Amino acid sequence: MSGIACSGDRKWAAGKRRTLSEEQLQEIREAFELFDSDKDGHVDYHEFKVAMRALGFDKKKAEVVNFMHQYDKDEIGKISWADFKEIMTQLVLEQDPREEVLKAFKLFDSDDTGKISFKNLRQVARELGDEMNEDELRAMIDEFDKDKDGQISQAEFLNIILGPDANSSDSKS
Repeated sequence: MSGIACSGDRKWAAGKRRTLSEEQLQEIREAFELFDSDKDGHVDYHEFKVAMRALGFDKKKAEVVNFMHQYDKDEIGKISWADFKEIMTQLVLEQDPREEVLKAFKLFDSDDTGKISFKNLRQVARELGDEMNEDELRAMIDEFDKDKDGQISQAEFLNIILGPDANSSDSKS
């Protein structure tokens, strides 16, 4: 299927797995290797903060410093690969899947209408380099547009990604 949202992601998004997927571990390793500028198997404060941000965690200075103090046992001002992996695994597993999906929804809803329109979906497909034609994009909307308004609401988007129980914690925000 396309790089756009698909129901196959439900297992990950539902947060039922308590370990990281191979893909998630690979992303963490790639971020570490990218920002380990001197390739010594460690990242300093700045490299650590930027690597965390690249993985979607924009932590405040105090939080990053706290991690540094907690994991830099040798007091060299750096975090090892093993420690980085442990920290990032913890952060990924603590994420609220519903909040992450709502963040993704906001990326699709670029005009901030509270709905994903055909225009929004086409824009995201283009940005992702997805060569979907208009009929395919309209078919995606039609498949998941339960209220038949021609757009995907937050509730419908949550249902696509997390499944039918996604909206039980609160209604269609």
